[in-house]
Amino acid sequence: RGQKEVEETATVQKKEKSKTEATKPENIVSLLQVDPMELEIGYSLIPLVDTGQGGDLLDRIVMIRRQCALELGLVVPTIRIRDNIQIKPNAYIIKLKGIEIAKGELLLDHFLAMNSGTVFEEIQGIETQEPAFGLPALWIPEASREQAELNGYTVVDAVSVLATHLTEVIKAHADEILGRQETQNLIDNARKTNSTLVDEIVPDLMSVGEIQKVLANLLRERVSIRDMATILEVLADYARATKDTEILTEYVRHALSRQITQQYTQNNQLTCITLDPTIENRIAGAVQRTDRGSYVSLDPDTMQKILAALGAELQKLTDMGYQPIVLTSPTVRLYFRKLVERSVPGIIVLSHAEIEQTVEIQIIGVVKI
Repeated sequence: RGQKEVEETATVQKKEKSKTEATKPENIVSLLQVDPMELEIGYSLIPLVDTGQGGDLLDRIVMIRRQCALELGLVVPTIRIRDNIQIKPNAYIIKLKGIEIAKGELLLDHFLAMNSGTVFEEIQGIETQEPAFGLPALWIPEASREQAELNGYTVVDAVSVLATHLTEVIKAHADEILGRQETQNLIDNARKTNSTLVDEIVPDLMSVGEIQKVLANLLRERVSIRDMATILEVLADYARATKDTEILTEYVRHALSRQITQQYTQNNQLTCITLDPTIENRIAGAVQRTDRGSYVSLDPDTMQKILAALGAELQKLTDMGYQPIVLTSPTVRLYFRKLVERSVPGIIVLSHAEIEQTVEIQIIGVVKI
């Protein structure tokens, strides 16, 4: 009887302990944690992360983070991978701060064949869309891979499709990934070799939040922030004259002209379109400045005409295989970009001050109204 009582008491204590643990505030607080970046995969894609089955997605993600550090100067936080039985077995979802920002589907036993304009004979396959750039593509079995390549298709495996998509999503949202803590880490890293420069700026001239805004502005237009020394030098020079982070960003872009030139020129040539001086004058005259920054106030009719003319000229560029680059005067670049970025995603707006003088500029068209 004594043994039985001891066992019952132990059972009751165990239940009470587990009940207490379940209601501990720590357990609830841990649920509030939001991962900076997540990748959710359907159960059919689990082999991609299982090294025992030859999955190398984890290694690919390490390489992606390294690539982003080299290309953008951004240290991407650890990407949490989890399986999700509520989505399609062959689907994946990319999340930023807990919110879905991209998704796709993969066929693990197939390859993705894309027509990059060099295909002379089409092949059969399951029609789909390449997720990173939205290009039409085909899922083909491994047996058709060699023939597809001979026919001029670009062929990649499923894990490469996902890796490319993830890389492009990171680049497109780099400005959101960079928070104050990430900015502080970059400043601390710069302090190791430029302590005098950093001490001059932070906190007397600029706060970490203000520096973050400048860096985010650069990343939003895919300008690398790896050269922190140059960026901080410019901020030290101009932060006394203005606290407007958008204007400061323009000064930084001018200082990074060699880097920007290299990014967008081929064989020392920049192929682009420009704005008619009339449009530039209208935009400059329509700039409204407030305590929260500047914006352009144009009437809807003028705005519509500019967008229509811009679309027609950009089409000429893309039809010829060039990037959608618009070259403007330095005073208008920021405001023109603000004006059109929502209507024309992917547009690249550069100013003359950001292009090295040795570059040959080839103008394909002029935006006029």
